[in-house]
Amino acid sequence: MNEALPDVPEVRVVGLPQLTSGFDLVERLDLPMHLKVHGPLEPMGGEQLAQLSERINLKGRGGAGFPFHKKLRSVAEAAIKRGVRPVVVVNGSEDEPACRKDTVLINRAPHLILDGALLCAEAMGARTLVIGVTRESTQRSMEAALAERGLSNGRRSALRARVQRNPVRMVTGAAASLIRSIDGGPAIPPGRKVSASRSGVGGAPTLLSNAETFAQLAIAARIGPERYGNTGLYDEPGTVLLTVSGAVARPMVIEVPTGVPLRYVLQLAGAPPVPQGVLTGGYHGKWIDAATVDEAIVSRTSLQQVGGSLGAGAILPIGQNTCPLGESLRVAQWLAEESAGQCGPCYLGLPAAARGLEDILNGGGPAALEAVKQVAKNVKRRGACSHPDGSAMFLESTVKAFTDDLAAHVLGNGCGRPVEGVLPLFETGRAPTGVPGGGEENGPSRQKIFVDWTLCRGHGLCADILPEVFQLGADGFPTVAQAEVPRFAEAKAVRAVRRCPALALRIEEDTRGQAPSSRGNLPVLSQGRGRRALGR
Repeated sequence: MNEALPDVPEVRVVGLPQLTSGFDLVERLDLPMHLKVHGPLEPMGGEQLAQLSERINLKGRGGAGFPFHKKLRSVAEAAIKRGVRPVVVVNGSEDEPACRKDTVLINRAPHLILDGALLCAEAMGARTLVIGVTRESTQRSMEAALAERGLSNGRRSALRARVQRNPVRMVTGAAASLIRSIDGGPAIPPGRKVSASRSGVGGAPTLLSNAETFAQLAIAARIGPERYGNTGLYDEPGTVLLTVSGAVARPMVIEVPTGVPLRYVLQLAGAPPVPQGVLTGGYHGKWIDAATVDEAIVSRTSLQQVGGSLGAGAILPIGQNTCPLGESLRVAQWLAEESAGQCGPCYLGLPAAARGLEDILNGGGPAALEAVKQVAKNVKRRGACSHPDGSAMFLESTVKAFTDDLAAHVLGNGCGRPVEGVLPLFETGRAPTGVPGGGEENGPSRQKIFVDWTLCRGHGLCADILPEVFQLGADGFPTVAQAEVPRFAEAKAVRAVRRCPALALRIEEDTRGQAPSSRGNLPVLSQGRGRRALGR
């Protein structure tokens, strides 16, 4: 079984280092060493920064790949229009088991990230800088870096800077989750999609981007766009940080110029000469097969053209001696467990998809395959954040990439290979706080809610009150007849029961393994009580 990756694995570089300059000298570049290696950095105006970002085609390195110059201009324009100061947020949350590039940067070169963030803060007149992290090591390194620069969160500081530590969970890395936690809420998506550039931290326009993105900006600001463009491809200049793990002899973070063959990167990490498949972009990414690996180069465009994804920069090959569907099932189950429990497509859909994939492995036949495809299709573009979309993309890619193995499981007795667990996952049984599953408030569900179809009239009020559980189908009726209620949504479930115009809902408590509850079961409410509830 593949063990979890350390916070700071081996670091390699192909060609001349940029982000990793000085890594051969010290384990961590403090401020004096940082200035010795990289030199001083002159301030730049906002439009200068936007033009620089546009000339080097800088895109977000956290997975979405949004053009940085558009985000920068959007924040600046919103701040000017509203007459408020913007906020700058560095997203250093790296909560995927297969990703370590940002963690390496924060632990070993924190001042390079701060350079880029402070350039933007000064150019836009921001007075607040927040660095979001999820690990103890990254928190310590970044807090030390702020202290080395004399930055603090004091009320009289010209720039208030602090570190926001959140739990290690997939959903906490989402921009909306980070902003919500900075504002004092839980580190989960708010359930509505709002542009941070218009309304982010405290309602102010917020420039939020990935840690590597700010570090790349700092490199370009020092050496200029022409010299920056001398490395890598013409249309995607510079270098890329990749985390290579899976079936490799040496898991590593590696800095490579764009345009380097993917095959060469895999060889450096000791991957199998002919991998069965390579997962590109991490667990919200896509699989490519062995033949396609020879065609691919390290670039966002190239990987998209061959059916892969650069995503968050994770590259994971698997060998010929393991079952690819079994490996993917482990990831699918982990993705389902990482749900924030806020919306039906994620809370209900992802576990259903994982169960469907398990049914395929257990000989469920063509019906199981069609069920997986349908569930993956249904969860897309319906969630409160991008987690259902990324998970569905991974599942669809799995079904598409391993057709021979799929046929062996669907039409025969399986592929006959074991599951070796080569794709890294976090240790099981952990219970981070601050998100569903992490404490008493967010613990296992104690209730189930039921729809009585003899009474339901399709009013749809349940989906408005309790979107964590209910979604409406094309016919306007709920798509589930019964479901577990997330612990944090129990009060909303009671409200949904009381306000149902047809009195078609009831809640039952699951008392297995618990002391008898003083509340008892919540049956269908009487007609009189239902009317009073509607009248309130």
